[in-house]
Amino acid sequence: MTKHTVAKEKELQPGDRKVIQIEGREIGVFNTDGEYVAYSNWCAHQSGPLCEGNITGTYEASFDSESLEYELEWCDEEKIINCPWHGWEYDIEDGSCLSRQKVKLPSYPVTVEDGDIVVDV
Repeated sequence: MTKHTVAKEKELQPGDRKVIQIEGREIGVFNTDGEYVAYSNWCAHQSGPLCEGNITGTYEASFDSESLEYELEWCDEEKIINCPWHGWEYDIEDGSCLSRQKVKLPSYPVTVEDGDIVVDV
């Protein structure tokens, strides 16, 4: 693996992202509340440019089997990325797909070295 400086810390504020090319790969680097993560710019559904999608929250449902009623609650604001092609949702913090338990985004280690954000590819 090779280390690549992709930005200065001050360039990527909490909630920001940067999509870059490293060794012929498109990679999205995200600042999630001061923690950095990097994923392939690729959706498992049909290879869409996932890292360019909207960052939102999602709905969580609960169902009461006795009353047969359900309730939806908006949650995880600013922690879900949606593929711009077909809307598949992924947790930005760990890369897991919300609709497919076994699907996870390919990720890359990220460190901060002397104020530089470094991705290891």
